[in-house]
Amino acid sequence: MAVACAAALFAQEAVQNQTDPAPAPEGRVHRGRLLGSGVRSRRSGGILNRSPFMGRGFEAKPFGKLSDGRETKIWRIRGTGGLTLDVTDYGGRVVRVYAPDRYGNMADVTIGFNSAAEYEKYKMSVGTIIGRCANRIKDGKFSIDGTEYQLTLNETNPPPRHSNIHSGPNGWSSKIWDVKPFRNGPVAGLELQCESEDGDMGFPGKMTCKVKYSVFPDNRWRIEYEATTDKPTVVNLTHHSYWNLAGEASGPMLGQEIQIFADRFTKTDDALIPVSHEPVKGTGFDFTELRRVDAMADWMAAQDWLKCTGNWYDHNFVLRGKAGEMKQALLMKDPVSGRTMEIWTTEPCLQMFCAQGASDAMPAKTPGRRLCRFCGLALETQHAPDSPNHEPSDDWPTTILRPGEVFRSTTEYRFGISK
Repeated sequence: MAVACAAALFAQEAVQNQTDPAPAPEGRVHRGRLLGSGVRSRRSGGILNRSPFMGRGFEAKPFGKLSDGRETKIWRIRGTGGLTLDVTDYGGRVVRVYAPDRYGNMADVTIGFNSAAEYEKYKMSVGTIIGRCANRIKDGKFSIDGTEYQLTLNETNPPPRHSNIHSGPNGWSSKIWDVKPFRNGPVAGLELQCESEDGDMGFPGKMTCKVKYSVFPDNRWRIEYEATTDKPTVVNLTHHSYWNLAGEASGPMLGQEIQIFADRFTKTDDALIPVSHEPVKGTGFDFTELRRVDAMADWMAAQDWLKCTGNWYDHNFVLRGKAGEMKQALLMKDPVSGRTMEIWTTEPCLQMFCAQGASDAMPAKTPGRRLCRFCGLALETQHAPDSPNHEPSDDWPTTILRPGEVFRSTTEYRFGISK
């Protein structure tokens, strides 16, 4: 059942970790515009509600302090088609994404928390920019031009896991990013930037990264990544939102449907390190046609080699098409609300993870609600896991970035409504 738009917006941490939420967008979508109270429709003669957030400006509010005393802020990006994003400078996280359903109701369709302190406490990489290198690196080691580099091993439990994941415990998700709002005609957005010094987290080279979030009138959210370095290094950037098109506090999303535009997935060993790219046909990884996320649950449960992921999904899919070319990666649909989301990307792969580690010990953003197992679906466009330890090829596009080169990558989330 579709969830009405949550009341918690721009929640800010105050004394004794209390929050003071403001209203979320309300009303219905009419001819591609988000409508709120007090505006009369010439066509119908009725009252169409105009949201107080429909203005062309940007709002920034405090988002609370971190344990080390750093202050954080949160911005709202309002799209003229209704799509609305709340973004914090803490890790460049997307805290909320409001999208309309087939009845014009708005709901927050991404998992998250109401303060920076909660993100710091519960981690999960929820909604954040991941860098310098997303996913797992075997033994936390890689070599460039004969020089070996050792990263922190931050995934060692349960054994035999022995990896660096998402760059380490102090990755870019823990940074405060520089944020500049912009508007280019009907397109609204934020430009985010951070610098990572030579040796940061064990990686060579000083790296500068720019990430641009743009919201278009057709309810399309575009992420553009750009990175440079002064020494040979590795780079594999992604965004780590968890999606639930029924609404962020609506319970498990296993009944929602997805189609992944990939004919192969990446089989792993017990430590979740890639072994080979294998055909999806005849397996629980076959999402070449639109189907429920849990449609092959019995097949997944019967596979001994999947015990390392709880007999569920935490796997990479090799997308059709070439790295660097824009292509569709995924279609997601909620049959009840009618909300749809397409993912298009220049990246070669998509990692899918079903939040099987979430529980009701974690608060939802909606007051009085809790998260649960399978509350959202992480869909990370990126290069394959452990890419720095594979010889570059069509199957393993390089993640090496050298001085004078510019890393660029684009991913779009296109929100729509099915009949």
